[in-house]
Amino acid sequence: MKSIYTILLLVLSNTFMTFAWYGHLKFKELKWFENLGLISIVLISWGIALFEYMFQVPANRIGFNENGGPFSLVELKVLQEVITLVVFMLFTFLFFKNESIKMNHIIGFGFLILAVYFIFKR
Repeated sequence: MKSIYTILLLVLSNTFMTFAWYGHLKFKELKWFENLGLISIVLISWGIALFEYMFQVPANRIGFNENGGPFSLVELKVLQEVITLVVFMLFTFLFFKNESIKMNHIIGFGFLILAVYFIFKR
């Protein structure tokens, strides 16, 4: 059960982080954000990122094997990276319609899946 909680928290965490890191690129399309300066955008993104930490820290604490969780530190990091890429790709397809997946992206994702396999292989 801890593995499911960890993964769900990581998905939530990465959703907020993706919006904090890349969501502001769409702000110019929103009337009330179009004239904001860089400092304002950074502060808004930082506010969004706060929620990322509210999910990331518990995910790592629950999931870490030295705290009774199912994952080693390396496994937690690899899980987080794969979840980050999946969330990022979904975000890209939903909000940045002009982006496309190319063969080199598919090959790269295939290698990431292999990395997960080898990291979790006992």
